[in-house]
Amino acid sequence: MKTWQMRRNCALTPKQLLRFYIALVCISATVATGFLLAGVWVILIFTCIELSVVTAGFLIYCRHALDSESIEIDGSRLIVKKFIAYKETVYEFNTKWVKIELPIGDGKTFFISQSNLRIELGQFLRREQQLALISSVRAHLR
Repeated sequence: MKTWQMRRNCALTPKQLLRFYIALVCISATVATGFLLAGVWVILIFTCIELSVVTAGFLIYCRHALDSESIEIDGSRLIVKKFIAYKETVYEFNTKWVKIELPIGDGKTFFISQSNLRIELGQFLRREQQLALISSVRAHLR
């Protein structure tokens, strides 16, 4: 069995982001508490707004941080797995009938198709990486 993995390029894992978020909340809460004790209660409101917006942004980031695509060839089966936003979708093709289509023009993705099923792949790869992956997969299909 041969497997190719394509993953999103993320600077921080969700675990690292959680550590950073906890530190940010502690620092913001400390500053807001200091101002509250000094009698400037308005800062507490802005701190709550700030942390709400940052929380929303981090949740969106975490939702897609683990996105990935994979291609597996096992005998006469080609299996494509897409894990996007915590939802995994699996597609199965016959290696004798599958067709790999190159990106069209300046397209950022390529397609794997068989009869009426067409799957878009390669959104996490640069153009030159896509071409290398396509040639490698095609070599294993023969």
